[in-house]
Formats: sequence, C-alpha cells, structure tokens
Amino acid sequence: MLSGARAWRLPYGGLELSRICFSRVPVAPSSSGRSGAEPRSVPLSYKLLDGEAARPALVFLHGLFGCKTNFNSIAKALAQQTGRRVLTVDARNHGDSPHSPDMSYEAMSQDLQDLLPQLGLVPCVLIGHSMGGKTAMLLALQRPELVERLVAVDISPVNTTSSSDFPAYMAAMKAIDIPEKVSRSFARKLADKQLSSLIQDMAVRQFLLTNLVEADGRFVWRVNLDALAQHVDEILAFPRRQESYPGPTLFLLGGNSDFVHPSHHPEIRRLFPGAQLQTVPDAGHWIHADRPQDFMAAIRGFLA
Repeated sequence: MLSGARAWRLPYGGLELSRICFSRVPVAPSSSGRSGAEPRSVPLSYKLLDGEAARPALVFLHGLFGCKTNFNSIAKALAQQTGRRVLTVDARNHGDSPHSPDMSYEAMSQDLQDLLPQLGLVPCVLIGHSMGGKTAMLLALQRPELVERLVAVDISPVNTTSSSDFPAYMAAMKAIDIPEKVSRSFARKLADKQLSSLIQDMAVRQFLLTNLVEADGRFVWRVNLDALAQHVDEILAFPRRQESYPGPTLFLLGGNSDFVHPSHHPEIRRLFPGAQLQTVPDAGHWIHADRPQDFMAAIRGFLA
C-alpha cells in the first residue's frame, strides 16, 4: 500500500507540507465490546467539488498514511472534464478526520455509509486506492445500492503481502524525537534524518513526512499511529465475504507494481463478476501520481 511511494511525485499530488492544515480532532469512542453491533461511525473530513447533480458523483478514497489532498489535482481536473461532483475524503485516523481506536474495514465502510447519503451522493462512483480500495470494495459488497460503479486502484480483495515494511515504518515514526519550538524546515530535516536510519528510500520518507504537522509549538504525527500499528495486520488483510457486487468494476493496476498478482484474479472474479482489469504501463503502486493523465483517461473511459 506504500511501497509504490518510491515513484511518488510530491508536486503533482498536492502534498507539500506547507499546505497541510492541522486541527485537533476528537477521539471517537470504541465500539469494541458491543457484540454483534455495527461499528460506530465517525464524522469524516471531506472536500466536495460542485457539479451536475443528475449524474453519480466521483468519490475518492486514499491509502494508508494518505489524506484527501492526495487527489487534489486529479479531483479538480475530473470535475472540469466530466462536469460531475467530486468528493475527496480523509479516512478515520488520517488527515483531519477524527481519531478512533477502531481501524477495521467494517468501521471505515460504516463511516461512508453514513456520510454519502448525508451529502446526497448515492449512488456514487467509488474510487479507492490501496487501503481506500479495500474500503470501497467492502462498501460495494455490503451496500451495492450505494455504489453505481467501482474502481479499485492497484489493490485486490485478498491479503496484501507487498507491504511487510509497514510495521518498520510505524516504529520509525514513533521513535521520532523533535525539540519544541523549532522551525518547520528544521523539524522536517531532523525527522527525515531520524527516519533514514530505518527507511532508506527518500521518496517513502517524503511521503510519510507529509503527516508531520505543528500543534501548540510541537511537531506531531497527525495520523493515529497507535491505532494503525495495532490494526496493521487487519489493514493488510480483507474481510472474508460471500456476497458479490454485480455492478461495473474496474481494477486499475500499475504495470510496475506487484500488489495485484494473477493468483488474486479468481477471488476478484468471485466477488466482482463484472470486473475488468486494466494495466497502466510505467506506473507503480501510486498510479495517480506516476501517470496522472493515463489515470484520468482510464477513469473517463470507465465512465463512458
């Protein structure tokens, strides 16, 4: 879900640190212990671009350690090109959305099941990258009436085995020690130096550092590292489902990525019988950053 960040291009993705806004987020109560109960949703932070209400909106879901601004440029361009409303959303424990001890896909799906009808955006075109793609797939399986069509970006409904470095990333982030009342540039350089002892790939470090924000004179991680670390195995897995989603589905794969293997295809076909698979050449896991024009062309083609 992150290894493809090796090809991440910060200027296009709109992830410059200076653009990140930090706000204190409430901590949502856990729904654990409520046997058989639905997960308790949290009010997600989002940005909605206006467009024609007569056609299904495009809803973008980011991956692990990402945020809604990952899709800023893509969202603006597709809103102009298609005339549709475009929604970008921060997942729980990411961006400006509330923190919660629950990081299950069931909980992330429930967040959207509550948000999308409130905004009058159902049914919608659900487009999810990596972790967001798994959330999108589960929502489509659980509530197919909410999803007009589905795009899973470089991810499949099986255990993700390409991201074994995630626990190391989280441990490195937790170990960061930055003095109080230092400049943003100094804090970023210091954090990068400390991360480099465990994370050699500079592009990965740059992506993780987009989560470093200032609060009350201190630099902190805006993602909920404790919850992510506790649920990392769950995030890399996918809930076992028996039902299928009958709607049009596109699995958009990076030609240079190994996140979706041919061995995943039978499960893709079982759960999504209407699925088509399309590969974007010369793209890694972050297709929308590596090949933005090809990514948007694939989305427009799928909508046609």
